[in-house]
Amino acid sequence: MGNRDEIKSHLLAKLHEENVFWSFDKSSCQKISDWNLIKYVLIYLDLPEIDLLFKVFSGRKIKRVWLHEAVVQGNYLRNMNICIANLYFDIKHPVQYLKRMETYYLNRA
Repeated sequence: MGNRDEIKSHLLAKLHEENVFWSFDKSSCQKISDWNLIKYVLIYLDLPEIDLLFKVFSGRKIKRVWLHEAVVQGNYLRNMNICIANLYFDIKHPVQYLKRMETYYLNRA
């Protein structure tokens, strides 16, 4: 996979393939913000696509989106978040970390 724009287009196409935007007006989801692209890839796609995020965005930016959007969803995304914490962010005690971060971000909201 080539440059940044090609990867982003590929990821957006995969999201469309997976019917992630079923409830949106088609024209409103032809282009989405980087934040939303990261969020939807983390939540709805698989590890190969998540790997591609790290070719396009910094780990810091991806982690920020993950903490704000996925971690706060608690039990709904618990297993996925444990996997992401281990594989991508080298978090030593992911269950405790996720509980702490979920509480922290929910209290800030």
